[in-house]
Amino acid sequence: MTLPQVPILPILPELILTLFGIAVMLFDPFTAKPHKSWLSSLAFIGVLAALAGNVLLLAAEGEYYNGMIIVDSFSVFFNFLFLIIAGLSILASRQYLVREGVNHSEYYGLLLFATVGMCFMGGANELIMIFIGLEITSISTYVLAGFRRTDLKSNEAAIKYFLLGSFATAFLLYGIALMYGATHTTHLSQISSALLTGRIDLRLVLAGTALMMVGFSFKVATAPFQIWTPDVYEGAPIPVTGWMSVGPKAAGFAAFLRVFFVALPALDQKWFWVLWVSSVLTMTIGNTAAMLQSNIKRMLAYSSIAHAGYILVAFAALTPNGIASIMFYLLAYSVMNLGAFAVISAWSLSGERRVTIDEFAGLGYRQPWLAAAFTVFLLGLTGIPLTAGFTGKFFMFRAAINSKLYWLTIIALLNSAASLYYYLRPTIAMYMREPGESGRTSAPQDSAPLQISMATKVVIAVSVLAVFYLGLFPSTILDFAQSSAFLVH
Repeated sequence: MTLPQVPILPILPELILTLFGIAVMLFDPFTAKPHKSWLSSLAFIGVLAALAGNVLLLAAEGEYYNGMIIVDSFSVFFNFLFLIIAGLSILASRQYLVREGVNHSEYYGLLLFATVGMCFMGGANELIMIFIGLEITSISTYVLAGFRRTDLKSNEAAIKYFLLGSFATAFLLYGIALMYGATHTTHLSQISSALLTGRIDLRLVLAGTALMMVGFSFKVATAPFQIWTPDVYEGAPIPVTGWMSVGPKAAGFAAFLRVFFVALPALDQKWFWVLWVSSVLTMTIGNTAAMLQSNIKRMLAYSSIAHAGYILVAFAALTPNGIASIMFYLLAYSVMNLGAFAVISAWSLSGERRVTIDEFAGLGYRQPWLAAAFTVFLLGLTGIPLTAGFTGKFFMFRAAINSKLYWLTIIALLNSAASLYYYLRPTIAMYMREPGESGRTSAPQDSAPLQISMATKVVIAVSVLAVFYLGLFPSTILDFAQSSAFLVH
């Protein structure tokens, strides 16, 4: 009997990440505790190998495994994004894990496995495959959020995320079931063809669409399903918070775009106003709440909600240029936010102390280069010219204007301008206040020399360079995104 030949190339990045994730965990029992940091290097090598494997996918475009997986420039782009996020997160985590006494190999294994799920979400051409990828990512993330097992806030974050995430996943799965019941398929292109026939129960399709939108909205933290974000982001370990704010969010938007533009384009006018209203609520709630925060992790959590609202502005444009601008902005936002959280991790003390905005007072005097990098990230998130944030928002808002979404664009511009208030607060604290002006009693170790690992410095430096490169020379990335977007639309 001849065994069927299974193509490996379409899932080569996922396969490499899985093998390295297993290897990291298998080597752990044979590695002495003082030397466990080399496992992070092994995980990082796995990410580099997966990046090399992803390049090979450009020559293997097509549908595989009975149409469940699709390899195109859209999936390749998101694979690159997910792998860049994973690589920077691994480097940014090493010093933190050692300092907090939680330097366990499971952390890197879970990060690699979560990235596998994200890659499957970006390359899925079928609803069940999207669900599988989402669950692989979600289960790993639940554990990562509670990785500081002796910390009550970390435990709370994991429980809240698990319970609310399970409910959201149930909505998504029920929506998939209704969609299958109406169209008799879960393949995206076949769903689109079934809708065009006009011989299906549209009420069932609309109900399934609404339920799937609930599931996706939870994953990308858009209103009214964003309520979990601040508590989970505050309680999770700092590097995990940085990773969660960009990785699963980007994967959620990748699946969101694929489903709604490939399977449901015939219904775009029916879910357009849902996106419009959600965008306004998400931006306004996120920015308003961020202004009231004193904890910088909570501030960036609400900021993350606001940025999801900006992305929905381009989503509502319903054009290939809108999709391309979202892809570009997800890359820009990822490097800015990961860099910001790397700075927070470097400045904080064991037990995640020194993470309030007031406690950044004097950073400009003690570590000028660290304060300068943090300022670059904050200004980029605001959307100041010459940064990636400005370029990304420009392309997204231009796509909305081209679709005549004038009021939505005006609201987005006002929200973006308002965000300058809370993004400048840490900058003012760093440069305009002396150390110790926070109003609290300083512990002796607060004034100790700041030790920053080379890996963390590399993450911050690479992120700063990426912020300016994407801000000044966006054409290469944007052209690739535009060619990918036309395939999806």
